[in-house]
Amino acid sequence: MTEQHKRTIRSFVKREGRLTTGQSQALETQWPLYGIDYSDQPLDLTKLFNRDAETVLEIGFGNGDSLWQMAQASPEKNFIGIEVHRPGVGHLLHLIESSNCTNIRVSNTDAIDVLNKQIPDHSLDRLQLFFPDPWHKKKHNKRRIVQDAFIAQVAKKLKPGGIFHMATDWEDYAQHMLNTLNSCDLFSNLSTDNTFVARPEERPLTKFEKRGQRLGHGVWDLLFQNR
Repeated sequence: MTEQHKRTIRSFVKREGRLTTGQSQALETQWPLYGIDYSDQPLDLTKLFNRDAETVLEIGFGNGDSLWQMAQASPEKNFIGIEVHRPGVGHLLHLIESSNCTNIRVSNTDAIDVLNKQIPDHSLDRLQLFFPDPWHKKKHNKRRIVQDAFIAQVAKKLKPGGIFHMATDWEDYAQHMLNTLNSCDLFSNLSTDNTFVARPEERPLTKFEKRGQRLGHGVWDLLFQNR
């Protein structure tokens, strides 16, 4: 796995954390099978998965539980997960190993670099961005990943009619996402009232989200279709 490439502003802070024995072993044994090493050349997705199928890419999968659940529920689809934190990558690889869930590939590189260099144009059927860092302080808002340049790149990588699915538990960020996407001409809002949608069945509830629900915290889902 390669070192992160330098950019002026990043949408994340890399908090490495300590690897468990299981995560460390999974990184060592499963990365050669399911890991995507960084390169400045576009991936051949058919070769990567040994088949031609609908492809879903998720940015920032956390510990990988929900991505793993989605891949198990839809074995006919290909899933690519991007996460910069190695413990989460190790956890997902451990889940893959323990369940023989072979339709996931994993990247440990900055998602912007992966999109720019490795994902072919018009190759994705769906792109998922769940609970990104909200950078809730106003002076840090510029670090939010959902900005005009990012949206344009997402549109470029999705197939025509492809879906961009976002979710956040920060209302201010949800409104930022909504306003930014609604004001561009690259996507159509799939909400009936041009706002938010109920959580689609294909997005599993995370432990964090369930805890937030018990505390009365809101979650906002947004579905936009590439024009």
